[in-house]
Parts: sequence; structure tokens; C-alpha cells
Amino acid sequence: MIAIKENFPKLTPEEYFAWEEKQLEKHELINGQVYAMSGGSVNHSRIAIRFATMVDTHLDASNWITGNSDLKVKIVGSNNYTYPDVSVTCDDRDKNTPNYFTYPCLIVEVLSPSTEIYDRSGKFRLYRKNPVLCI
Repeated sequence: MIAIKENFPKLTPEEYFAWEEKQLEKHELINGQVYAMSGGSVNHSRIAIRFATMVDTHLDASNWITGNSDLKVKIVGSNNYTYPDVSVTCDDRDKNTPNYFTYPCLIVEVLSPSTEIYDRSGKFRLYRKNPVLCI
């Protein structure tokens, strides 16, 4: 995760969504600060795709929705948005937000050497704010 230029203004969620829609890369929003998402390796991508496919196939006949790394997760009780590798929800409240989940019961981060520390610490602390997340 790489912060955008130091003089880049803090954004509201509305500004962030409008701005990111025009960008070529994905960005997370944490405390108003925008962070560019680094690209993953082939192995990272294969693991995430296989896991998402396995979960989605298993849940196919259910009311559950599986999201991949293109779907944001809004951190409960905040204006923070992240991009996990896989997320799953069955919460009806998530059916009203087409660009993100807020109440996933499962979040998967495929660890990479460059993001492992953040994924295991700061990002995991954010995800744990979700009351329906199965830990």
C-alpha cells in the first residue's frame, strides 16, 4: 500500500468514489487518505481466484454473495474502504450497496511479502470492527 502524494487532500467517501472512478489503479481510503494498491504476483492472483471460485461454487445455491478483489469493503463505523482479495456476505444490508460490502462474514487476504505486516496488523484491526465477521 503506497500513500498518494503528501500534499494530496483528504477525501470524503463521496469524493473518493468520484475520484477513484476516473483512476486506472485501485485505491483504498483510510482516514481520508488515499493509498494506491500494489499489483500482485501470478501466484497471489491464482490463490485468490481459486479460493474465490471454491467459495462461490460452494455457496452458489444460497443467498450468499462472493466478491473478489475488485469489490471494496467498507469498515463498519468508519469512512474507510479496503479491497480484500475475497469477501463473502449474506447480509441483506449489503444488497443495497452495489460498489461495496459493509457486513461480510468472511474476508480473505492472500499474504504477500510487501503487505503481510499491514494485512496481519492494521488491516486486520479494521476488519475486526465488523460485528458479523466470523473470526
